[in-house]
Order: sequence, then C-alpha cells, then structure tokens
Amino acid sequence: MKRTTLSLFAGATALAAITGFAAVSTPDATGADTGRPAARLPVERTSLLCPAPSTSDLAETSYTSFTPVTEGADEKGRAALAAGTPEDGKKTEQPVVQPKAPGTPVTGSTSGADAPALVGTADGGYAPGWTVQQTTEVAAGTGRGLQGVNCTAPDTEFWFPGASTATDRTDYVHLTNPDDSAAVVDIELYGRDGALKSTVGEGITVPPHTSESLLLSTLSDVEQTDVTVHVGVRSGRVGAAVQALDDKTGGDWLTAAADPAGELVLPGLPEDATAVRLVLFTPGGTDADLKVRLASPSGSITPAGHETVHVKAGMTTGVDLGEVTRGEAGSLVLTPTGGSVPVVAAVRVVRGKGGEQESAFIPAADPVGARATSADNRAKRTTLSLAAIGETAKVKVTASAGTEGGTTATKTYTIRGGTTQNVEAPVPAGLKGAYALTVETVSGGPVYASRTLTGEDDDVASFTVQTLPDDRGTVSVPNADEDLSVLQE
Repeated sequence: MKRTTLSLFAGATALAAITGFAAVSTPDATGADTGRPAARLPVERTSLLCPAPSTSDLAETSYTSFTPVTEGADEKGRAALAAGTPEDGKKTEQPVVQPKAPGTPVTGSTSGADAPALVGTADGGYAPGWTVQQTTEVAAGTGRGLQGVNCTAPDTEFWFPGASTATDRTDYVHLTNPDDSAAVVDIELYGRDGALKSTVGEGITVPPHTSESLLLSTLSDVEQTDVTVHVGVRSGRVGAAVQALDDKTGGDWLTAAADPAGELVLPGLPEDATAVRLVLFTPGGTDADLKVRLASPSGSITPAGHETVHVKAGMTTGVDLGEVTRGEAGSLVLTPTGGSVPVVAAVRVVRGKGGEQESAFIPAADPVGARATSADNRAKRTTLSLAAIGETAKVKVTASAGTEGGTTATKTYTIRGGTTQNVEAPVPAGLKGAYALTVETVSGGPVYASRTLTGEDDDVASFTVQTLPDDRGTVSVPNADEDLSVLQE
C-alpha cells in the first residue's frame, strides 16, 4: 500500500543543531571560570508527521492541534497540517488542520480508507511544544474500536517491541518522508529466536513527500506472536509507526519505544486491564536480567510469579502478566538485577471480555520533563495517569479552553515517590468540544505520564493510550558573549 503526502511547510525543527550546547562556557584571561548556565529559548520551528489513519471505509478520524503558551516565544507565526498530491509538477496544500493561536486547540477531520498521511510544520510562536493527536474510530471489522497516535517528528531510528506476524494480527509499518529528497530505510524483524529472515526489508526507498505502508507478514513468512521491529534510516529521515490490527481485540497504534536503556518505565496501565503482555528486546550482544515492579497508588509491588525477566541478546521476549493492575492504577518499572544492559520494551493491554475486547499499547516512555501535552481530551472520557518513580514530585496540570468554547482550569498534584496516581484532571469551565491537557513538573523527581481516552459507548471497552514525553519546546543555547570556536574541537 502506498499513500502520497504533501506539505507546503516541510522542514526540520529549528535550533536542533544546538541542543547539546548547554555546558559551553569560556574562562577569562585570569583562568577563573566565568561561564554562566546556558539559556533555554523557545524553538522556532517544529515538524510533525501523522500516518495514514486506516484502511477501513468505516473509519472516522479527527485531528486535534494544540500549542501551549510559552514564555518568550515569538508572538507571530503560522502552522498547518496538510496533505495533497502534486499537480503539473507543483506542490499543492490542502490543510486538514489550520492551528489557532497558542493556548487554543483546533480540530479537523477525515473519513474513509483513502485518508492520507499528513505532514505539518509550525513556526514562530506556534512551534514550541506543538502537539497533534490523531484519533480514529472504526465501527466494525479488523481493527475495530478506538485508535490513537501522537503525530511525531521525523527521525532516523525507531524501535517497536510488541508487533506481531501471527495469523490473527495484521500489522503495518508506516513510513512517511516529509522532505524533498528520497529516504532509504532498512526494516529488521526480531522474534523469539533472533532475527527473522527477510530480504525485502533492506534498502526501502521512500520517495519525497510520500508515505509507504508495509505489511509485516510480507517482510517475513515466519509467524511469531511477539516481534520487535527496528527501523533504521540510511539516508534522509522519516516518521514511523506500527498499526497493529487484531481479529478479536480490535487494534491501535504501536509508537516507538524510548531509546534502549537499562531502566525503563511504562506508565499508566488501565486499572481495569484484563490482560497485559510485556514484550522486551535487547539490541546488544549481552543478555539482560530485569526486576519487574508495578508502581501502584500505594507503592511498589512485585507481580507474583514475575519477579524478574531474562531477555536473551538479540531475541524478543514476551511475558503474560495477566490482570496485573487488579483494579488500581499502575506503571511497570523495569530495573537491572545486576549490570545495566540497554533494553526496549512495550506492553499490549486488553480491556473487556468475550466479544467486547479492545487492545492498546504502552511503550517505554521518557519522563514529562519540563512540560508535556495531550492534545485530544473529552469530558468524562479522559484518564490522566501520573507516576513518580523516584522522589516525590509536584505536578501542575492545565486544561485549555475547548475547541468550541470554555475557559482554562489548573490543578496541582503531589505524587508520592514510587507510586502511580490516576488523578482527576481539570476540565475547562463551560467546555464545548475537545481540549488539551498540559503537564508541567514543578519540583521533585522525574514524572512519567500517560493519557487514556475511552470511546463514547459505555458498553464497549474501546480505548487508546498515549504517553506524554517532554515536548522539547525549548532548547539550550550558549550565552551571546561565549567563544563558540570551542565547539569545533
């Protein structure tokens, strides 16, 4: 399957080249260190990519765009999320979402099986923390239910533990190229015994301004319940996501896990989860042994029978944790039992029973950091989960105005160290439409967060979960009086 995308504003995130300059300083002639901490300034441009939402004619997709207000940001700017096709060799833009001023969410929509991937860029005051949520409802068929994904920035490497080539699963890798030159991509699959043989996954060309959807079962004829997908970009950059569709438990998007690390946090398992499957992979040449804990509202719990997990090097490991949350909010915390070995991980979560089951995925996540945003929330359908894995933390949560009306609201929470809390998130007064939630770390240790959105039908367990990593709305820059020549060393 191939879909064409186009954006008038395709481009990279400005200032990205100087993200790592925070520690730069220059001593004076006397040898005394007069360096000052680097300033943090708002980014000036942000690019986001949304995958083609569905292959179902019954699909209805909404896009919610939001930029939080950032102190010091340019008051001017523009943004658009668009798709189109070249006509007579010229690029055309057909905005699906035209974002409003920072602090105000806006929605757009598409429907059917032909809805394309979208590419968007925000600059000026629209860029810092720009977030777009893609939410699709599929009424029936494979992948029925609620599917959600945060549109992501283009990158060069992605890890997706939790994919599958089993007969009851239909998983696609979506690749979107926002740039004017072709991208060349390698896709590697790893199962329980190591790499799955495939020749068609090497050197995949994604032409400029196009999107490719690749069925995993066409990359390898080996059927595996648990597969880790590695997307590596030889040249250019792409956006990547895996769409996992199941015959019995609906479907959802599997987004890239946090970079391989020795310690991992998977935040916000639903309290009513009826099945939880943990999938892990270590890309190095050393086995990993991890302690498994559940950070619950009352503290850290070790799941009975799953105190530790052994992950063989280069092989995907799957572990059934059952109803591990047992009616309470929870986050999985993985720590090394000995030496630290980089690992990637995700969980597949099922809600409901019998013919009313629905599934979603939660990858290992990065912490909220200074600020993170969930763009698409609905009254009585949103659950915000906050986890403080180390020290106790104070967190401020702000609800924006609604897309069709309402006024902002703010609450502050204290999350005790070692716990996960499903908090009663603020809701805009006089809310009409969808709204955004912005989470800010005020003090204390790192906080991990996720948002669960449920479907409108109370009798069906449809849901989707998105983690809330730092929005990277600001970057560190050197002070103006510093000698930048040291950066060339």
